[in-house]
Amino acid sequence: MPENKSRLLHAVLRDGEARVLLCDVTNMVRQAAEIHGSSRVCTVAMGRIIAAAAMMGCQLKDAQESVTITLRGDGPASPLVAVARRGVVKVTIAQPDVQLPPLADGRLDVGGALGRTGRLSVVRDLGFGEPYIGQVPLVSGEIGEDVAMYYTASEQTPTLCALGVQLGQGVSAAGGVLLQAMPGCSESTLGALELRSQLFTGLSGLLQEYTLEQLLAVCFDGLLPTVLEEVPLRLACDCSRERIEGALLSLGPVELQEMMDDQHGAEVNCHFCRKHYVFDEAQLAALRDL
Repeated sequence: MPENKSRLLHAVLRDGEARVLLCDVTNMVRQAAEIHGSSRVCTVAMGRIIAAAAMMGCQLKDAQESVTITLRGDGPASPLVAVARRGVVKVTIAQPDVQLPPLADGRLDVGGALGRTGRLSVVRDLGFGEPYIGQVPLVSGEIGEDVAMYYTASEQTPTLCALGVQLGQGVSAAGGVLLQAMPGCSESTLGALELRSQLFTGLSGLLQEYTLEQLLAVCFDGLLPTVLEEVPLRLACDCSRERIEGALLSLGPVELQEMMDDQHGAEVNCHFCRKHYVFDEAQLAALRDL
């Protein structure tokens, strides 16, 4: 059964030997595709990173904390960026209209669009002090493998990350699963998780058939899945005119004066929500004189 809202389940297996984050972000991906007017391959790329960011964001403890995932490769659509707080994600892609021929097996070439050479970076901002920055070379540019490599290499946490987006006339299903072995995880549990990892190769198809609760029960039968929390998810941008004014102020009075002289104003577009902000010459002068 398809979900009617974007949400995430946080669960543990066998009393905490492993952690599972499972999300449905179908509606969020539909919104992102509409906002950015994205091609099919770029819609899939955005959908995958939305799911990954949502799962990373729900591991944050405070509403002021944020995590930014940037995939910067040598492909024509790159870079791809998602920013998440707990339950809220925003996304942007540099060239959303890129189109590529499908791969030999018919799949959309996400790795070709984003690039297979480059880096995945994760910035965790806790709202105080210096943010934590982790980077890993790209594995494939397909996002799921790259996120798993980040956790394994930067956080020393063995991780399976499966991300899926199913397209029909529009976005039929989109979601992700993040499966992590916790310290003290037994060999029997690790073996069981490895066997079940193949189930998630068709994740987007499963999301069309099952609710998140049903999927958790079916895929982890025998591993005592216990849901710790359900988190509602939404796609939303936190840009505002006040934030744009702050960015303009940071340019300094000389550059603001140059804008007034050369352009008689300024126009700023938000990369995440495509909202358009216009400042006339008088408004720039007021910022210059602050």
